Amino acid sequence: MDKPVVLFVCVHNAGRSQMAAGYMRELSGGRIEVRSGGSEPGTQINPVAVAAMAEEGIDISQAVPQLMTTEAVKASDVVITMGCGDVCPIFPGKRYEDWELVDPAGKGIDEVRPIRDDIKARIEVLVAELLP
Repeated sequence: MDKPVVLFVCVHNAGRSQMAAGYMRELSGGRIEVRSGGSEPGTQINPVAVAAMAEEGIDISQAVPQLMTTEAVKASDVVITMGCGDVCPIFPGKRYEDWELVDPAGKGIDEVRPIRDDIKARIEVLVAELLP
């Protein structure tokens, strides 16, 4: 069976989706293909998100915000959206989940840690569901 493909989408692809992608790569041990994108990508990844993930031993500092494309959605098995509303195209036969997460943009590390921990818990559940 091919690797499941998971796409994480938020508005700027600079915080939440990057943290989720970082955890997914780490916790799946490379057994899940991970993609991320934004509906309006930012210019750089959120440095506080990078710092919060570094505390977990996960380096997302090289990630670059990217535009979510229709092709990326089509090529994914699971699409996780984080506050990008109706921007994300919907295709039949895909699994969609919308995660209500606070946007870490402009917040300090003490406010970003609980968001990070919420994402980690959700990723652990998703990995358990996708990998037998």
